[in-house]
Amino acid sequence: MTQSIVIQVGQCGNQIGCRFWDLALREHAAHNKNGVYDDSLSSFFLNVDSRHEHPVSIRVGDGKSKVRTLKARAVLIDMEEGVVNELLKGSVGELFDHRQLITDVSGCGNNWAVGNKVYGVRYREHISECVRRAAEQCDCLQCFFITHSMGGGTGSGVGTSILQLLQDDYPDVYRFVTPVYPSNDDDVITSPYNSVLAMHQLTEYADCVLPVENQALSEICEKINQALPTDNFGKRVYGATGKAKAGTAISSSDAGSGKKGSEKPFDQMNNIVANLLLNLTSSSRFEGSLNVDLNEISTNLVPFPKIHYLVASQTPLYSLLDLKLPPRRLDQMFTDAFSREYQLLKADPKNSMYLACALMCRGNVEISDIRRNIDRLRPSLKFIHWNTDGWKTGLCSVPPVGQPYSLLALGNNTCVRHTFSDLRDRFSRLYKRKAHLHHYTNVDGMEMSLFSESLESLSSLINEYEQLEKTVPESIPRLQIAR
Repeated sequence: MTQSIVIQVGQCGNQIGCRFWDLALREHAAHNKNGVYDDSLSSFFLNVDSRHEHPVSIRVGDGKSKVRTLKARAVLIDMEEGVVNELLKGSVGELFDHRQLITDVSGCGNNWAVGNKVYGVRYREHISECVRRAAEQCDCLQCFFITHSMGGGTGSGVGTSILQLLQDDYPDVYRFVTPVYPSNDDDVITSPYNSVLAMHQLTEYADCVLPVENQALSEICEKINQALPTDNFGKRVYGATGKAKAGTAISSSDAGSGKKGSEKPFDQMNNIVANLLLNLTSSSRFEGSLNVDLNEISTNLVPFPKIHYLVASQTPLYSLLDLKLPPRRLDQMFTDAFSREYQLLKADPKNSMYLACALMCRGNVEISDIRRNIDRLRPSLKFIHWNTDGWKTGLCSVPPVGQPYSLLALGNNTCVRHTFSDLRDRFSRLYKRKAHLHHYTNVDGMEMSLFSESLESLSSLINEYEQLEKTVPESIPRLQIAR
């Protein structure tokens, strides 16, 4: 069984990580009724002797019983300590080894240069040591998952400096990144600078990137809320108690806060991203008739090294038990997965070119169901001519908690160029006027050339997608038989 390490960076990355660990524990508890540490749990959790932390033992007969406890295979990093401190006070706080936490007090001031050139350099050895410690506790380390935002300073700056560190120290271990892109009306004025500077690093050092957009998440949450039935007084009915079930896409548990039942503004959105990671790693954690390894995703969905941005969509959008919504019909679930309303990125794949696509199913689904729906959907999807059969399918037998089945679709599609073009336009509007540049150039180690290099890297990436979209089948001359 392979293992993976989650590296949570910045406020956004740690809040997503908090929801991931909470929901992962719920899934494993539902599947592992006896509470036995097995290969499934070992993929993201470490089974340690708690006496190492608390030197208290219980005598049984003439011997001492070993008290075991779960620890997350995680490294938590934030240059403001508030979010990590709240996480430690929550219901999943005991999962984290305090030696795997790296915090500061001043923050990065929404400045990529401060995060990358100041804190990234200052804490490089400390981060390297934490990652090394986590890696040494793995029997077969396969993947790093990095969660962070693109618009802030710590997530974009420190997060991408870690990518370069992992490339240097662990070149053979896959690097999957889930970055959260700011919406067009983001309240951080410098977010276009931070995002474009970070994208240069993502393009160079990541193996797979699953971009998530704040605006798309916000619209998904609104869609779920509107779909809920109402009572006689017009209030949304979440379940038998009239309240949202903890851990659903509608509400969160107290995992990220010291107060029972409290809910943060972005908890609903973070749950959706956490479910993305759960579905992505389901085959690594549970048995299935057609399991997809993480390395297969990179191998099958990334035809060229830098074309590794995957558009994710998933259905159902909610999780767990207490939503009064009937399960979607199986065929409808496949249709939904190719609908814009179910994507975590605001884009339109159907009117763009697919380079490859993965369908990762969980639960009561047969291989024949997948094949039937691929045949049904294929005519409406445009695949590039040299990979018309570019489908990767996976089937994990363990469904999400409270659902009979689920589907995660990952598409390597040229539609991402529109998202990147919008980001480039926002960057250019600031850069042409040299607005706010002095906040970056005043940072030691930050050079103006990085702006032009990052912009050129993004433009080159957009151009590659445009060229792929324009690709037409080459006419192959037919063999002429001499008469």
